[in-house]
Amino acid sequence: MMQASARLFLYVSLAFVSLLLWQRWVEWNRPPMPPPPATAQHVPAEAGQPSDTGTPDDMPEAAQGSLGTAAPAADTPAGAKGGDAVPGRTVTVETDLVTIELALRGGDVRRLDLRQIPVSLDEPRRPYRLLDNRRDVYLVQSGLLHDRLPDIADPARRAPSHHAGYVAGRDRYTLTESEDVLRVPLTWRSGEVEVEKTYVFRRGSYLIEIEHRVRNRGARPWVGRQYAQLRRTPPLDGGSLLLYTFTGAAYYDGTYNKVAFDEIAEAPLAQSIVGGWAAMLQHYFVSALIPGADVRSDYYTKAVQGTARSGGRDEYLVGLRTAPLSVAPGGEGRFSMHLYSGPKRQEDLDRIADGLELTTDYGVFTVISKPLFWLLNRLHSVFGNWGWAIIVLTFLIKLVFYKLSEASYRSMARMRKFQPRIMALRERYKDDRQRMSQEMMALYRKEKVNPLGGCLPILVQIPVFIALYWVLLESVELRQAPFVFWIHDLSVRDPYFVLPLLMGATMVVQHKLNPTPPDPIQAKVMMVLPVVFTVFFAFFPSGLVLYWFVNNLLSISQQWYIMRRVLAEN
Repeated sequence: MMQASARLFLYVSLAFVSLLLWQRWVEWNRPPMPPPPATAQHVPAEAGQPSDTGTPDDMPEAAQGSLGTAAPAADTPAGAKGGDAVPGRTVTVETDLVTIELALRGGDVRRLDLRQIPVSLDEPRRPYRLLDNRRDVYLVQSGLLHDRLPDIADPARRAPSHHAGYVAGRDRYTLTESEDVLRVPLTWRSGEVEVEKTYVFRRGSYLIEIEHRVRNRGARPWVGRQYAQLRRTPPLDGGSLLLYTFTGAAYYDGTYNKVAFDEIAEAPLAQSIVGGWAAMLQHYFVSALIPGADVRSDYYTKAVQGTARSGGRDEYLVGLRTAPLSVAPGGEGRFSMHLYSGPKRQEDLDRIADGLELTTDYGVFTVISKPLFWLLNRLHSVFGNWGWAIIVLTFLIKLVFYKLSEASYRSMARMRKFQPRIMALRERYKDDRQRMSQEMMALYRKEKVNPLGGCLPILVQIPVFIALYWVLLESVELRQAPFVFWIHDLSVRDPYFVLPLLMGATMVVQHKLNPTPPDPIQAKVMMVLPVVFTVFFAFFPSGLVLYWFVNNLLSISQQWYIMRRVLAEN
């Protein structure tokens, strides 16, 4: 029972680190997911359409009476030049923040580079590629579904899905310095229906509007829906073995819901939601489809068989389909939703849609993590350095818990004073454990010492420690953030392992300050723990190690001061 509070904190911390390691081990060793059950029979690709652009089973489930089929490859506006909609042709869009490649086949977002976010500090001129259609497939697909009325079976009145061929006015669009808005129109026509699909970009924003305008040239109403979906394969790079972060789908229906890839394969989502959003998540970045706040949409997930571009690996969809819109003869109708594809900067996400900031996933202690991040962000605005902000935040947390820590260290100090007497009891009654326990409890009662008196203060602080851990791990603001000297990126490990070694040294000092546990096995465990933690933390982000190191320094100072006072009182 000796030093229960110190052991409790170390054991809980070790258990937490072990849990992270277990999560990553499970992810790395997860058996291959079985092929999803077929929801539609595969059909040959359209004439002239590459086999890797998808087949009808990657369409959203059609509403009753709705056509979810692709428009013929030959559908182009009247007067279009031959080859304007040939497969493989793309349009490049460049703004101040992104470079995007749009495919004329379907108008998909096939590639998206974040121009102001380098892939690493070693390659500062190479932008981070968030969306791509090679190796790790990650696309944004959108289109229209035509609701066929009972007395209308004319195929010329269909709508362009993400398999249809579009025409663009030019091959490249650039947001110039004199512009704040850039519109990129793609056009499609089939018989009596003409559709203009427009991507709208704004300066200084990762939020992109996807607009479909339908012009009905026929004599009967046109009724249809807009849909959009995020499509990706699980990444081949599984990330760090020690640091688990979620990669998969998510949606918001008033609460934040994550959906793993294997869950999509086993139980596809089908839910009607007003507002909300659907997203694909990964560490530091998110792509989200956002309808209007008052728009009711059908949200869905789906697993489809892999294509040539993904090497045959299964691909997973999360998307939404809006309510139907009727366009009168000779009239025009407009659909619109937004795509956010960029970093998980919480201030930006909070302004875009309710709950979108939750994609910065702090886990069960979000209620604690969010205020901690808010304070950390304010400190950064003062000091201009995330490392110093972490140090000051650690100091403030220790200040808030000073009284609780004082109670814990006082309990430790008093227990240390009685250690020789406890050791003597253990030696005297080593062959009679029941008698030994009785005598030790009698000693505690006589001296009015609670051997577990330091546990409650430690237990109160553990949720804060875990919450801050997730803040430092999940917040994209710390990505590539420098500190001092050799620490150029607080989101990656210390390249020279200096901080982990310093942290390990502080744990050794803490071990020396605490009395040796009377149980030899526990004593050996306590001696080994600093080494175990040093090895674990050698591969943790340096921002996390910095926090732990500073926290240990402050704890050592506080413990030394309080224990000296308690020992001096008697």
